[in-house]
Amino acid sequence: MMTIKSHVWQPPTDVYDTDNEIIVRVEIAGMNDTDFAIHLDQNVLVISGLRPDTTKRKAFQQMEIRFGEFVSQVELPVPIDTGKVEARYSNGFLYISLPKAQPRHINIIAKTE
Repeated sequence: MMTIKSHVWQPPTDVYDTDNEIIVRVEIAGMNDTDFAIHLDQNVLVISGLRPDTTKRKAFQQMEIRFGEFVSQVELPVPIDTGKVEARYSNGFLYISLPKAQPRHINIIAKTE
């Protein structure tokens, strides 16, 4: 029996919420802000990309820094206001701000006869 191992890895990801938003923080140094693909589908946030290995292959004594294709998936516990989602990349961290959707009041229009 042959087992195929995936080379896709998951960077360290923190998720926390405040009163008004969910914050996702991904630790992934050595990238540019255009190197990420961020998708929100229903209640799942998917962050993916490719971190290229910039060094030539060597005989490593220790190798802990991951390179190549990565993906991080986060299941969101509340509805999100998708029109207000923002992302920024700074000092090796990708921050995604996901504002919580607020309940919408629906007015009843009286029908006149």
